[in-house]
Amino acid sequence: MGVTTSKGSKSPIAILVDDDATVCAALENLLNSVGIDAMTFLSGREFLDAKLPDRPSCVVLDVRMPGISGLDLQHHLTRNGVTTPVLFLTAHGDIAMSVQAMKAGAQDFLTKPVRDQTFLDAVSKAIATDVSRRNALSAADRYVSLFETLTVRERQVLKLVVSGEVNKQIAFSLGISEFTVKLHRSNMMKKMQVSSVAQLFNVWQALPSHVRMSDD
Repeated sequence: MGVTTSKGSKSPIAILVDDDATVCAALENLLNSVGIDAMTFLSGREFLDAKLPDRPSCVVLDVRMPGISGLDLQHHLTRNGVTTPVLFLTAHGDIAMSVQAMKAGAQDFLTKPVRDQTFLDAVSKAIATDVSRRNALSAADRYVSLFETLTVRERQVLKLVVSGEVNKQIAFSLGISEFTVKLHRSNMMKKMQVSSVAQLFNVWQALPSHVRMSDD
C-alpha cells in the first residue's frame, strides 16, 4: 500500500484499488502532479481491512481483481452505508458491466488506457461531490444543534410556521394567544439564526428526517 500526504489532513485524497502495482504507481504520480493525495491498495481485502482517512475523497476501483472484484466492493460499500463516491477504471469493462456499476451509483466508468486529463477530471468531479456531501452533513449537524436549543413550544411553532400557518392559525392550533405566538416565534427565529420564513424553511429541509418527524 502506498500513501502520500502532501497537504493538510482534510485535503482531498483519491483511494486507488487495483491489483496492478504499476498502474497504481502511475496514477498516484499523476494525481500528485496536480496536488491530489493518493492511497493505493493492491486487493479488495487490503482495502476493506484498512482504516481510511476522514477526508474528502473518492474510490477508484478496478473491476477484475483476485478475490473480491470491484463490483463486489462497490456493493459492500453501499450495503454498509459508505457514501464516498466510486468510479471504475478497468481494462476489462463492457457495456453491461458499466450499466451495472452506474445503476449501483458509480460516478463514472472509465476504460484503460485512459487519457490523463479524462481521469483527472473524473476524480476531481467525484471529490467535488464528496465535498458537497460533507458540507451538507456539516450544515445539518449545526442546524440540529440549533434546533435542540428550542423549547417544546418553540418547536411546535416552528413546525407550524414551515407548514404555512400564520400567527392567528398557530394560536388557534396551540390554544394560546396570538401575542404569545409572536413571542415564541421571535425567540425561535433568533435561536435558529434566520431572519425570514424562506430561510427557516431551508434550514428545516436540511434537518435529518428523524428530527423533523420527532414528537415535541
